[in-house]
Amino acid sequence: MVVVMSADAEEADVKAVVAVVEGAGGEAFVSRGVNRTIVGLVGDVEQFGTLNLHALRGVSDVIRISVPYKLVSRENHPDRSVVRVGGVPIGPGTMTLIAGPCAVETPEQTLQAARMAQAAGATLLRGGAFKPRTSPYAFQGLGEKGLGILADVREETGLPIVTEVVDANDVELVASYADMLQVGTRNMQNFALLQAVGGIGKPVMLKRGMNATIEEWLMAAEYIAQRGNLDIVLCERGIRTFEKATRNTLDISAVPVAQRLSHLPVIVDPSHSGGRRDLVLPLTRAAIAVGADGVIIDVHPSPETALCDGPQALVDEDVRELAATARDLPPMVGRTLTTV
Repeated sequence: MVVVMSADAEEADVKAVVAVVEGAGGEAFVSRGVNRTIVGLVGDVEQFGTLNLHALRGVSDVIRISVPYKLVSRENHPDRSVVRVGGVPIGPGTMTLIAGPCAVETPEQTLQAARMAQAAGATLLRGGAFKPRTSPYAFQGLGEKGLGILADVREETGLPIVTEVVDANDVELVASYADMLQVGTRNMQNFALLQAVGGIGKPVMLKRGMNATIEEWLMAAEYIAQRGNLDIVLCERGIRTFEKATRNTLDISAVPVAQRLSHLPVIVDPSHSGGRRDLVLPLTRAAIAVGADGVIIDVHPSPETALCDGPQALVDEDVRELAATARDLPPMVGRTLTTV
């Protein structure tokens, strides 16, 4: 069982919960986040149910556990959640388009890509300042300089920023610029990083690990939630299989499965799953049709010179088709394209 404290709960309120639980012969483990404090209870669940913990001052919710990912579980939170990033909603009823360059290279390239994203209907700007790459010789990103470029482009376009953080030591730095922190596939089980982003008070996009099961993905989200941050968006970005025809295999079934198991929004990355420009739009249509809460897509003004993932980046003619898809397809599945 888990006790979720309200945002305005005081230390005395937390201590009171702990005292009641321990007085009933149980154990209480306190986890403090930026937005809220969570108290995990170990002991006789039936006994805890008689304690009327809901009535204690500062208690927001009491959740009974039957799955290991207790805080992100749909079982304990039947209504699906909406996560807001710089005022932009991601969740049921809407389809949110996130787009931009895979990597920030120059101010000009990033601004041009942001304009392309806006033309497609995007309300959030993606862009990597820190790039974890398979090869140590590949472009690793501009670091803080790239974050500064993203901040300037946000000022110019009004698009909130989604950008990746790859090291727990950089979380505060990245959070000082970004509106949403992305944890990439290679870091899905970097538990120190998950705990760090959970405690920073910014929305988090958690990409599924390329070799991860859905339960492992949700358990990774639980690490973030356990630090008090429930503003988490899950991102299916393709898994590694024996198939070589695509960069990864998009597990489109993961969208409804994750939505059934968890109250968190679920989006799809058709760029990194297919790995080829010609696959991005078909996979985007599939994501919308299956009920994804959004998509995150690479665009680039000159993909032939891109320092990262040029073959999958959409160009101007693709952006026009993407705009039509994002406008016309969501209403057919009971959604509307998110606008600002």
